[in-house]
Amino acid sequence: MKVQVIAEQCQGHNRCALSAPELFEIDDLGYASAKGDGVVPPGLEAKARLAAANCPEQAVVVEE
Repeated sequence: MKVQVIAEQCQGHNRCALSAPELFEIDDLGYASAKGDGVVPPGLEAKARLAAANCPEQAVVVEE
């Protein structure tokens, strides 16, 4: 499983980073991106899905 943030859609609400701080980081301007290469470590799949579900802009994409 991988996560990614579509930069053009991200509005900086940061709900993804609040839901799954292990998977997302926030830049100096307040926009999110996936940490590393976006691979979700075992055991964090539910957090990845929660982050995607909580993004009001639907900028977080989970690839199964």
